[in-house]
Amino acid sequence: MFRKKATDEGSNFWISYADLMAGLLFVFILLIGAIVSKSMILKGNLDDKEEKLSLVSKNLKEKENMLKEQQAQILAQNKKLQLSAEEIRKLNRMLLEANTQKDSLNDKIVIVQNLLSQKEDDLKKQRKRLEEYEGKVLILSGQLSEADRNATQKDEKILALLNALDEKETKYDALVAKLQEQKARIKSLTGIKLKVIAALKEELGDKVNIDKSGSLKLASNVLFDRGSYMLKQEAEAELKKAFEEYVGTLVTSPQIKPYLDRVIIEGHTDSDGGYLYNLDLSQKRAFAVMNFLLSLEFAEKHNIKPLMIASGRAYLDPVVIDGKEDKEASRRIEIKFRLKNQDAMEEIEKVLDAQ
Repeated sequence: MFRKKATDEGSNFWISYADLMAGLLFVFILLIGAIVSKSMILKGNLDDKEEKLSLVSKNLKEKENMLKEQQAQILAQNKKLQLSAEEIRKLNRMLLEANTQKDSLNDKIVIVQNLLSQKEDDLKKQRKRLEEYEGKVLILSGQLSEADRNATQKDEKILALLNALDEKETKYDALVAKLQEQKARIKSLTGIKLKVIAALKEELGDKVNIDKSGSLKLASNVLFDRGSYMLKQEAEAELKKAFEEYVGTLVTSPQIKPYLDRVIIEGHTDSDGGYLYNLDLSQKRAFAVMNFLLSLEFAEKHNIKPLMIASGRAYLDPVVIDGKEDKEASRRIEIKFRLKNQDAMEEIEKVLDAQ
């Protein structure tokens, strides 16, 4: 009697245990089904990443195969009702590992999704840049076409200009020849001063020495005491002789007189002292010389008064030798002449020389 009761209790225990294992198996099967479904959904959404996830899918299939084998073993064990507590703990560990792998796979899926989103954003940006580039290419193509048309029109204009230049080349050569002829005539006119100086030197001979510009230079220390503008009496005779020889040649020579405009008396000093003092002194010396010369009978006879002017230059035109002022030579009186239209002839000559 007691034995039978014990047998019934054992049977009930195994039946309850079998129900528990069947429930766990059902839960486990549902879990595996959820994992497979999730994997299939992700596989459909990530077709372009299939190659990257193939390894994961392969591992998952291996796990499924292992689980199926384990399920078969569990079913066999359940049928035999021989599952032990150790095998249950092992199954729990495997389930935990499967859950862990599931979580890891979910993390990887999130990472892949983020990568896909980033790639999609990059593709959108690249498409936008490509569209902008295509627009610029169209604009540049239009500009290039317009430039080609403009270049063709310019080529036609250049060809027309070249033809016009060819037609005018003969006229231009004739114009240049005429210009050269006129230039030679102007050069001839601007050389009048050189001719006048040459004639003056020829007329004077050895009587009076003049420089290359045709000026007669007289030392101030011969004519004046230092710092004075009173003409020395002993210098008057020499000044009179030099003046009559020099100016007499200017006003009587038929080669010079037609071009003569002015006879200029210039006073010069050295650089000792202030500018205004030297300017006043040089001016007064020039006036003193001019007053003396105009008092001569020779000046009245030849009506020289309208020709004569006097000016002071202070130390603006010093005599420089080897880069140093020669003060004694700088103190001087210059008697020079000016030709008619001399300024114009000198300007024309400068222009011709520059060309």
